[in-house]
Amino acid sequence: MAPEHASRRVIVATSNRGKLEEIRSSLAFEGWEFVTAADLGRPAPEVEETGDSFIENALLKALAYHELFGMPSIADDSGLIVVALAGEPGVRSARYSGAGATDAKNNEKLLTALEGLGPDLRAARFQSAVVFVDETGQAVAACGTCEGRIGAAPRGAGGFGYDPLFEPEETPGRTMAELTLAEKNAISHRGAALRELRGKLAGRA
Repeated sequence: MAPEHASRRVIVATSNRGKLEEIRSSLAFEGWEFVTAADLGRPAPEVEETGDSFIENALLKALAYHELFGMPSIADDSGLIVVALAGEPGVRSARYSGAGATDAKNNEKLLTALEGLGPDLRAARFQSAVVFVDETGQAVAACGTCEGRIGAAPRGAGGFGYDPLFEPEETPGRTMAELTLAEKNAISHRGAALRELRGKLAGRA
């Protein structure tokens, strides 16, 4: 844990409450407070994700939020890589179904793309990159992955994104959306990235 005198407010570059709770749970340093733009009564800025990799996009968002809000920031860029689809949806995971994409539409498009393929051809991995930018603008990055497969239909009410379709290797028979937050954090791509990041930040917390 961080020293008792540590005090730091960090702006999280997301409007996704599920992602916010995962970050809060994984980086629970004493005295740290993780907030969103909405928590500060401000609109969330639109940051164009022009990077060719998850880590490039995470860095773009973290730096943009740091500059706009004038405080430490944290951002992640995560996505789903499906082997049978040559790595799609990849860095376009959140926008897979096009303009106005929703989780439901993205999941529907993914199922359509994999239609007719058996379990052995549905291998996939979640990948995450997390970037923390401190008060001075210095960036610290960490990455994580989670191996699994795409199920035949959505299951579970938890999580977000592709969680209802993704069946991690570590939890046979259950999708990511059927896990508790603690179970998900223990095995997820974002959980792995946040644990690595926590280790890198522990000395400065």
